[in-house]
Amino acid sequence: MSSNTIKVYFDGNCGLCSKEISYYNKIDKKNIFEWVNIYTHDTDLKKLEITKSEALMELHALDENGKMHKGVDSFILIWKNLSFFWSILGILVSFYPIYLTAKFAYRKFAIQRFNKLGYCDIKIN
Repeated sequence: MSSNTIKVYFDGNCGLCSKEISYYNKIDKKNIFEWVNIYTHDTDLKKLEITKSEALMELHALDENGKMHKGVDSFILIWKNLSFFWSILGILVSFYPIYLTAKFAYRKFAIQRFNKLGYCDIKIN
């Protein structure tokens, strides 16, 4: 992994999540992302002090400077590093009123998804 790689930790058991990450991977022309399926590779989570439940609840991404992003902030990081259209979306969602709305909507969606999927009910991390 090069120093300018962004590591994205996603729920590989979730069909929607996997489909979205697969799409991002396909359009990643810069090849700067490392996509980590937390269901099959959770070693990093322990090093980063992120529980599997936390990682299943929200998307996490570690930027090239070692800063952790989660939820909407992860999507903004991803979008800003993709094609022109996606980078514009990342910039737009970064604007405070839009950001607050996106953060609220994503959190609500994430909780609903987490509660709906039985495998997210983890007792041991």
